[in-house]
Amino acid sequence: MSASAEYLQNLFGLTGKTAVVIGGTGVLGGAISEALAGAGAHTIVVGRTLKEDEDGKSILDRIAAQGGSAEFFQADSTQADDLNKLLDHLKSNDRCCDVLVNGPGKNAATPFVEISSEEWDDIFNVNLSSIRLACQILGAYMVQKEHGSIINITSVSSELPLSRVFTYSATKAALLNLTRNLAREWAPKGVRVNALSPGFFPAEQNRKVLTKERVASIMEHSPIDRFGSPEELAGAVLLMAAPKASSFLVGANIIVDGGFTAMTI
Repeated sequence: MSASAEYLQNLFGLTGKTAVVIGGTGVLGGAISEALAGAGAHTIVVGRTLKEDEDGKSILDRIAAQGGSAEFFQADSTQADDLNKLLDHLKSNDRCCDVLVNGPGKNAATPFVEISSEEWDDIFNVNLSSIRLACQILGAYMVQKEHGSIINITSVSSELPLSRVFTYSATKAALLNLTRNLAREWAPKGVRVNALSPGFFPAEQNRKVLTKERVASIMEHSPIDRFGSPEELAGAVLLMAAPKASSFLVGANIIVDGGFTAMTI
């Protein structure tokens, strides 16, 4: 190994670590899982079902093809029993949770006056309450071990509310606040908590709101003049996950949005 490769491996490598990606079967979660596995972590991809892409490959197949180590764990992140089973799985295999990525997400483009209590509660349950559970169950295990990195996937809407996605924006703003509060609480205990705020990365939960007019509006506010590709989140994720590279990174919100939040008029 060259001196430069050794330096980068020492700074960003995750060899021997275990990463848990909740929501890891989605478009963004899958790319994040690949990045963590590519950096050497044994990656536990958590989701309700293990999906296949158009080529008939699952995230596990893609990771294996790249020489990485991963497994799928079926769980509903809104259910404490499922998350406790995941914790038991880690313990029974003598694994720490070195990196926890909380990435479940749900959205709806319902006009504000038409939002039902059921829809509001459902989106809050997936986008916020499930992450509260994950931090209480898996995060507490990390605090017990006195080390680890928690990465909560928020959104540009956590800082700037987006039209037409009222409930989603509210959940992401609350999640950013929760992230910063946990960062303050757990940093002295060896666990770093940070947020990753993606901009517009077309995925299953947001394609239905990307009308032609909305896309045009997004591009007017995007200096880079395009949507993001999921793999473009890898650098930020590896920075926050790596214990050496981000040893002083606490309570941060890293925005990866092609400049969307930098635009005014």
